This record gives sequence, structure tokens and C-alpha cells, in this order.
Amino acid sequence: MITKAVFPVAGLGTRFLPATKAQPKEMLPVVDKPLIQYAVEEAYDAGIREMIFVTGRTKRPIEDHFDMAYELETELEAAGKHELLKVVQSIKPDDMECVFVRQPKMLGLGHAVLCAERLVGNDPFAVLLADDLMVGEKGITRQMVEIFTEWRASILAVQEVPSEQTRRYGICAGTPVNDRLMDLTQIVEKPAPEDAPSRLGVAGRYILTPGIFEEIRRQPRGVGGEIQLTDGISGLLRREKVFAYRYEGIRYDCGSKEGFLQATVELALQHPELGASFRTYLQGLEL
Repeated sequence: MITKAVFPVAGLGTRFLPATKAQPKEMLPVVDKPLIQYAVEEAYDAGIREMIFVTGRTKRPIEDHFDMAYELETELEAAGKHELLKVVQSIKPDDMECVFVRQPKMLGLGHAVLCAERLVGNDPFAVLLADDLMVGEKGITRQMVEIFTEWRASILAVQEVPSEQTRRYGICAGTPVNDRLMDLTQIVEKPAPEDAPSRLGVAGRYILTPGIFEEIRRQPRGVGGEIQLTDGISGLLRREKVFAYRYEGIRYDCGSKEGFLQATVELALQHPELGASFRTYLQGLEL
């Protein structure tokens, strides 16, 4: 059973400046919810109840978002705005625990995950990158938790990427188990297209065994001078099974402006209150 999820949210969000100058990129809203809330809801849907946020100095709004807003709730109650009150209170269900730990320096994703080691302990855990907003009929993390329950090994969410984009991803290679699962034999961080072992790129969802922490500690700094999670997984491969999973769903790269806009438009079209009128608006545009 996976009970803990780690959310590395200490990054500076420079691709969205100036919008992220004074607010975390994870708090940018897609329609009516911030990116980090979509990721937390996905983890909660998978049965995870302990959310571990690896934050930085400027990320206090994330803590505030998942805290009780006493004055706001009191005002909504007094005004009889009960539906809005339910929305605010649903952000953090009573059975969900939120824990925060600081990443003192921006030393890479591997280092961010390592910062959560004491809170994770000796349990398998999920890692969700809020930049990747992922949507499926069944939540992507729930799909992966179900596979972990069967195989009891680390699972990486993967998708095919264009060859010219391999420099953006950890790229996997391995032996197929079935049409969606692959027994990993190799993973390389951000290779050039001519050096990439495949076009299967790791998306922002992981289920990892606690053995990953020792591997991250052993790694020298990798691509970009950072401590890479990919390098830790490559080390883990030498002593444990690791699987790559072609998830069922859609990923929006909300770390990019284009992906963020795509997510906003497509999720707005699916919104129960806004969808119909927004679709009519779009159809009336001269494109």
C-alpha cells in the first residue's frame, strides 16, 4: 500500500516570469484550481493520505492553501455561501495530512526527493511533479499504485516523445512485459537524439522503493550540475526491478506556457459550469 506522496515544489518557475516573481508556479490556476491542487487530488484519489511537500523559501502560499482559512470560512458561513464554503473545506479533507520540509539549495530533483527521506522512512512512496497535469478516466497515480501492488517494484510513468525532445526527459529502454509495461534495463537523463536509447520519456509520476535514497546519495552531480533522480534510478536498476508504465491518459506540460494554455482551454471545455458557454465562445472566434 502506498500511503505517502512527495511533491517537489521548490523550483523558481523562471519560465513563467514575471507571473512567478511573487507567487509559486505551482499556485498558477488552471481554470479554478492551482496546479498543486490537481496533483494532490490525484494522489488522494489513489488512496494516499500523507502529502509531503519539499518547498523553498518563497513557497509559503502552498502551505497556506492547504491550511484552514478561518476568516474566509467564517465570512462564507455568515454570508450563507455554503457551496463556496464546501469548496474551500474540500481542499484538505480531514483524513489528509500535509507535511512540509525545506530544500535549502536548488540542487536538482534527486536532491529534492532526498530531502523527504526522514519523512518517507522505509516505505515505498509516490512522487508527483505538479508541472505535469495528468488526466485520465482513472487517475494516473491510481493506475501506478495498482501496478505496484502486483509487482512490488518501482514504477515510472512514460510516454513517447518526439526525437527532437529527448533532451528534455529521462529516456528509458527495456524489455516489454505487456503492451503497457516494460522491464527497465536503461535510463538516461536528457540525452541528445542520436544518443537516446529510445523515445520513451519519463513523465512526472513515479512510485519508488526506499532503496532510491541510498542511490541518490551515491550519485555525483549529473546533467546541469544537479543531483538527478534519473541517475539514482539508474543505480537502483543494478539491484532492483524497475518498470516503465505507459499510462492511460493525457499529460499537459504546464511547465511550458503552451502546455499551460492547452490545459486551461481543454479543462475549461470539460468544466461542468463553464464548459458549454466557453465552447460557444471559442466557436465564435475567427481563427
